[in-house]
Amino acid sequence: MALKPAFVTEVQEAVRAHAKLLPRGGGTKTALSTPRAEQTVLDMTGLSGMLEYDPGEFVFVAQAGTPVAEVEKLLGQHGQYLPFDPPFVEAGATLGGTVAAGLSGPLRQRYGGVRDFILGVKFVDGQGNLIKGGGKVVKNAAGFDTPKLMVGSLGRLGILTELAFKVFPFPKATATLKVTFGSLEAALEALYKLAVSQFEFYALDLEAHPATLTLRLGGLSEALPVRLERLLGFLGNPAEDRRLVLEGEPERGYWRGVNRLEFGEGYLVKIPIQPKKILALETALSTQARCYLSAGNLLYLNWLEPIAELDSLLKTQGLSGLVLRGSTSHDVTSLESPFIGVNLEQAFGNRVTAALDPSRRFSPEP
Repeated sequence: MALKPAFVTEVQEAVRAHAKLLPRGGGTKTALSTPRAEQTVLDMTGLSGMLEYDPGEFVFVAQAGTPVAEVEKLLGQHGQYLPFDPPFVEAGATLGGTVAAGLSGPLRQRYGGVRDFILGVKFVDGQGNLIKGGGKVVKNAAGFDTPKLMVGSLGRLGILTELAFKVFPFPKATATLKVTFGSLEAALEALYKLAVSQFEFYALDLEAHPATLTLRLGGLSEALPVRLERLLGFLGNPAEDRRLVLEGEPERGYWRGVNRLEFGEGYLVKIPIQPKKILALETALSTQARCYLSAGNLLYLNWLEPIAELDSLLKTQGLSGLVLRGSTSHDVTSLESPFIGVNLEQAFGNRVTAALDPSRRFSPEP
């Protein structure tokens, strides 16, 4: 059974009337939006639409069920964008689902992730109360930062109904440089140097096989050729057969493809990681498709084996993971929890959950 509220009051009524609720937006992350036993699905797509947008102030307010694609289309008309680059836009991801899952894409390298751009939230807690945190201005009074607390909460602290974000102007022009190295060690060494260099990247990504760095620059079109030459010099002027420059529509299409995170069969898992841990992890991985984003600090992995094997592997590497979705042959309904690897549960988080959802309406566990 699924409920589809069109008003916030209906969300509040649903919370008070049901023992277990699972809020769901576009359903693009099946491991997070598939109900477990006793859970009633709350389809949030009925709570959709832009409420306020002032291009001059670089701020907008929208309802949680608003598709990110609609937001990006409106922002694009004013030369603006969401710098944290939310994934799954073309698949129908919503603002609320993106925040609840804490997802950012490859362009987060320049300005930061979703946590750095959310200004305010309204949400319904586990007792049906409407709570407001933050606001719609960049600077708020000091206090408990509720909006950031909701990022990555997976709907377990409350059901998001409204969100406010700051946005930035999109660069006048962009260009992407792909450089292939002779070994993963060489690529990682270059990654370390680039991450602390004077260059400003909109994306700094790593592919392990073949060992390739993908670097995206943005700015004035007349300045990009000179900046690309400086970057190639910094990298030791790799031979023509080891580098590729993308510009124009092919370049934009490439990044749209990255944003889809489509690897095919298997589980899609988000893994926060430190660059220094990449080499050790790579020795344990084989044919799985994967990409390291944000200067090697975020891994999206396509896992083809039983998820319990990845859970054990991540624990031995001191890493945690979040299963986002599975394919037809990799059913997410059998997952006891989307969280795998090292358990990052903390006493503080448990206390916040107890305060906002004392009856555990938003937790799949009893």
